[in-house]
Amino acid sequence: MSLKLIDRSPDIKKLRNEGYEVEIIGNYLLIHSVPYVNSKKEIAKGTLVSNVSIANNQVTRPDTHVIHFIGDMPCNIEGIVIRQISHVNQVRKLNDRITINHSFSNKPRDGYKNYYEKMTQYIKIISAPAISIDSSITAKTFKVIESSEEESVLHYSDTNSSRAEIDVINQKISNLKIGIIGLGGTGSYILDFVAKTLVGEIHLFDGDTFIQHNAFRAPGAPSIEELNESILKVDYYDRLYSKVHKYVIPHGFYLNETNVGILKDLDFVFVCIDRSEIKKLIFKKLEDEGVSFIDTGLNVERVDDSLIGMVRTTISTPLKRDHIYRHVSLADIDEDNDYTSNIQIAEINALNAIHAVIKWKKFYEFYNDQEKEHNSTYSINVNQLVSNECPT
Repeated sequence: MSLKLIDRSPDIKKLRNEGYEVEIIGNYLLIHSVPYVNSKKEIAKGTLVSNVSIANNQVTRPDTHVIHFIGDMPCNIEGIVIRQISHVNQVRKLNDRITINHSFSNKPRDGYKNYYEKMTQYIKIISAPAISIDSSITAKTFKVIESSEEESVLHYSDTNSSRAEIDVINQKISNLKIGIIGLGGTGSYILDFVAKTLVGEIHLFDGDTFIQHNAFRAPGAPSIEELNESILKVDYYDRLYSKVHKYVIPHGFYLNETNVGILKDLDFVFVCIDRSEIKKLIFKKLEDEGVSFIDTGLNVERVDDSLIGMVRTTISTPLKRDHIYRHVSLADIDEDNDYTSNIQIAEINALNAIHAVIKWKKFYEFYNDQEKEHNSTYSINVNQLVSNECPT
């Protein structure tokens, strides 16, 4: 959350102007030096932490009455825990800079109207015993907290993650340099998912133009005017996804022997093409450079008056690479594969992309991965997902 956004929030500005030690870290509002009494009947100081709800680039009213605390459990003057606010007592990381000890719950009938009301209400409850012991005690220290705001790769805050309190998990894929080779149906959906993460850079590789049939197996809804531009796919998607991610980098060419070296500086690559000869070249380069990658594949066939098909997700990592050529076809394009005839099946492309992105996130431990399978296939007509190639 930017400081400019705070300056447009009267309730948070009021907290700062009245002398509270206000700090903003990510999408969290912190107030430091909140006095309280601990179990030893001593006066101590802790920090209140609240997530901040944002909509339309404006701070809104709090979306939860729950608040977090860094410190010991506040007590009354007798050293007995203040039970009326007790909620969850558990050490937990909210992000890489905030680790809380407790969560409190004190809900007014109509909720909190703003963050000033929410924060001061909890301060009043927590600090009352300390003030009764020493009337000079206050949370209004007028101490200035220097901003350590870091520039985000996103144009606006990921409030979805802060509401779910998974910011610390999101950090596992932050700053990665990601490559997406091929922006057909599957590659474009992968971009849609990856652009909403904290990866450092997203490099797009495709020399083709974005035309009418592409619109029916890609995310979003281009206008007729946009289709008539016939611009490169990388430029179309750069324009679209640069609205959310600052570092979408288009490369408007096909990879070949002369330029494949550009992949060596990437951390992870999604290969979403069906040209066998260039796949061999790409695979070898990524393997030689120690870069992990996922090759996506789907096969759709017409049987009578319906379609059957299979979605494949194959990952290659330094842990296991020997399987890749057993599962990825490097033969010439099969003209009998109806997908090459541009049958519009956006949901299958999206499913292929979903499997690939989930596997990528498993690799970086965003998701728990019990199997660590390096190849999986999903068959549409029998609704069956099969995993194999698990490292020994």
